[in-house]
Amino acid sequence: MKAILFYQHGGPEVLEYGDYPTPEPGPGEVLVRLRAAALNRLDLWVRQGWPGIKLQYPHIPGADGAGEIVAVAPTPSPSPNPSNPSPSGGGEGVRVGDRVVINANIGCGECEFCQAGQDNMCRRWQLLGETRRGTYAEYVVVPARQVFPLPPDFDYHTAAAAGLVYHTAWHSLVRRANLRPGERVLIVGASGGVNTASIQIAKYAGATVYVVGSSAEKLALAESLGADYLIDRSKEANWAKTIYKLTNRRGVDVVVDNVGTTFPLSFRAARKGGRILTVGNTGGPKFEIDNRYIFGKHLTLIGSTMGTLSDFRAVMELVTAGKLRVPLDETFPLREARAAQERLESGRQMGKITLEC
Repeated sequence: MKAILFYQHGGPEVLEYGDYPTPEPGPGEVLVRLRAAALNRLDLWVRQGWPGIKLQYPHIPGADGAGEIVAVAPTPSPSPNPSNPSPSGGGEGVRVGDRVVINANIGCGECEFCQAGQDNMCRRWQLLGETRRGTYAEYVVVPARQVFPLPPDFDYHTAAAAGLVYHTAWHSLVRRANLRPGERVLIVGASGGVNTASIQIAKYAGATVYVVGSSAEKLALAESLGADYLIDRSKEANWAKTIYKLTNRRGVDVVVDNVGTTFPLSFRAARKGGRILTVGNTGGPKFEIDNRYIFGKHLTLIGSTMGTLSDFRAVMELVTAGKLRVPLDETFPLREARAAQERLESGRQMGKITLEC
């Protein structure tokens, strides 16, 4: 098969388009002929590397993908705890020819977390494109429980683009933050994948949405997705003060801040007793915070990673039903993955970048 490979960490130049053996599914697994893959910032971080990361070379990046099942291996023996089986992601009874989208968050299905339906906390947790070879390829093997069936006419690129970011946003807002109708949500960032997903999930949950963005163009995208209040940080650097005014000196109930370095402003924008949600750190992993805001305002800082099998099923049902929109940016041929990553790295994208596999 054709795939994007790299043998060492570095810039986009380490990515190579070449041949790699087509994987074979083991017990309980399926082989998917990929038609689309979607890019995430994770792809850049894995390519660049960080202290302690261990990859099996050559590595294939990519967490998100959609395509058709071309092979199904026999199912392994039943769950070791039949009275509390692992929740399904929609992969029971899969057949060759099924159109599917892939859930990149892979639990072992056996540990106490997986048995409790908390597979994103699995003791042997894996992530496509990070701890195992990913979707920048023509084929990929995943456990059958990791695929969700697509309607006959649903676009592969839209499905792939939704996978990881909508899964992540749903788990953080709905499960971790327990977002309720009528609450106010501030989202720091207007055009990234998780943020555009968060805007729509928050609106679907009945919240009022405030968005801080870096340009009028990106804020226009946020508005088209349902954002109620738009703040251009290039004109209003102290956007926490702006939020304070917009909310009649109350602040917001929930802040979605996946930048990290903006935490000082997020703490100020939150109301007393507010929740700060984070699923990443695009501004860098290390920064200083003023702890007085946390205990003085009774703030709750909530970390979240990916989501569960049931979360994936819930959010993909909404996506495939057209109740959540997935904004797409540019599509590149697989062989041009280097150019695709360069566009993602530039920050110019307006929605998700995808690859034609």
